[in-house]
Amino acid sequence: MQNTVSLPTTISAPRGLSAVRVQAQQFSLPVLFALFGMIMGSWAGRIPALAAGVNVSHSALSMVLLCGGLGAVVSYPISSFLMSRFGARKTILVSGLALLAVLVSIGMAPNVSRLMMAVLMLGITASTFDVAMNSAATRREKQSGKSEMSRLHGLACAGGLIGATLGSFMASNKIAPAQHFIMLVGPLAVILWMGFTMLEADGGGEKVAKKAFVLPRGPLVLLGLLGFLGSMAEGSIADWSGLFLKEHFGASDGLAPLALSSFSVMMLMSRMVGDKLKERFGAQRLVTFGALVAACGLMFAVLSPNAYFALGGFAIAGVGLALLFPFVFSAAGAQGPTALAAVASMAYSGSLMGPPAIGAVAHFVGMQAAIAYVGGLSLVIALVACRTRLLK
Repeated sequence: MQNTVSLPTTISAPRGLSAVRVQAQQFSLPVLFALFGMIMGSWAGRIPALAAGVNVSHSALSMVLLCGGLGAVVSYPISSFLMSRFGARKTILVSGLALLAVLVSIGMAPNVSRLMMAVLMLGITASTFDVAMNSAATRREKQSGKSEMSRLHGLACAGGLIGATLGSFMASNKIAPAQHFIMLVGPLAVILWMGFTMLEADGGGEKVAKKAFVLPRGPLVLLGLLGFLGSMAEGSIADWSGLFLKEHFGASDGLAPLALSSFSVMMLMSRMVGDKLKERFGAQRLVTFGALVAACGLMFAVLSPNAYFALGGFAIAGVGLALLFPFVFSAAGAQGPTALAAVASMAYSGSLMGPPAIGAVAHFVGMQAAIAYVGGLSLVIALVACRTRLLK
């Protein structure tokens, strides 16, 4: 009788532990994507304070920000080495810890040259973390047969908004960036470790081409071009939308930042439902139609009679561009880690070139024409998306 009673206990415990483990794994990637967004949002939210701390001019600040894009572009040798040697899971941990350390070094930079070096390292570590994280997400999509990349990128948006809001709170309470980042990295390191331990094992290294730099080839070229154009458009809106409201409509310092906020919030909301829409309509149709919607929204902002109507235009643009990156990265990751890294490298080069190009247009033609130019980029995105066979 004792044996028959104890037998179910010895069987049910492992099953219970296994169920808990599987449930924990479902939360690992959402936690990591939100963590990444919070780190980058925290950095972005303290850029004005960092610039004031080293007494940097507007032209020098543009060079500092350029270092971040340059670091992302040249990060491929590091990400390929880590991915091939350790796999996506351990690469997430290593690059995530390095990213947190770089965040602290940015806050403690005593001069412009040190800040430029720290931001260069930010681009390298953030890009490596991003590639590894998206590689793990595409592997899970393959295993489960379900689309979840849009939701994960939406959680990264949410983390970014939280990080930026926290940065604003710290700034309003006169807390220096160095102190802010030191207070932040401890809890974020714990969250990173929790996400790492919950993430399912990936069996070691990935097959990644060991090259100094790699560009997409064959059918991947159009995916890379979509990433390049989408990064140009998003980066330009992030950097110039508030200035457009201020210069063209005379918006106040409190109203002008709402252009980026409206864009980001609507992008977040769209990404949270993007996976269900993908199952019904397909990625190619959604990216193509979304780019057309974004073009209409930006043109609406350009032709608006006042700043409040223009906010609606930027919100529409956020809806239209929201699904481009999740679906492009998902399609590239389905072709393997090398394809994902190649498309990511081309996309990051777009973030490097976009804002300066828009700045040149604004300088020679005006801010209204510069935002209209971003609307033109959205039309090109729609044209490329409808011809991209891998965007399924």
